[in-house]
Amino acid sequence: MAVHFGFLVYVVAGGFLAWCWPRAIWPHLPVAGWGLITVVFHLGCPLTDLEDWARRRAGEPGLTTGFIDHYLAGVVYPERYAGVVGLLAAVAVGMSWIGASIRWRGRGAVAGADAGRHRPRRA
Repeated sequence: MAVHFGFLVYVVAGGFLAWCWPRAIWPHLPVAGWGLITVVFHLGCPLTDLEDWARRRAGEPGLTTGFIDHYLAGVVYPERYAGVVGLLAAVAVGMSWIGASIRWRGRGAVAGADAGRHRPRRA
């Protein structure tokens, strides 16, 4: 359950890591894509299957619904707001990518300006 929850947090907020570490965008792209695909096409998640297996192995019942429906909807937010929460998650991902792009461009401009200032003068 903790791994699954961490994965969901990374899906939504992982793009913000790229603001400081630009290479962090590369693992976030497929993770966010997977999150979008599972929600849009109502696909099962392998992490849910893994959790079901672990719960059954421990003698507990498996999940009757997906991770989000079981642990978050109706607990963290009312079920009727599931669409709004999904939209907010998508907006957070989009904003993280836009913010990362802006920061990267700003760093390139600053690096270019700094490079010009530190050139040795020619006589």
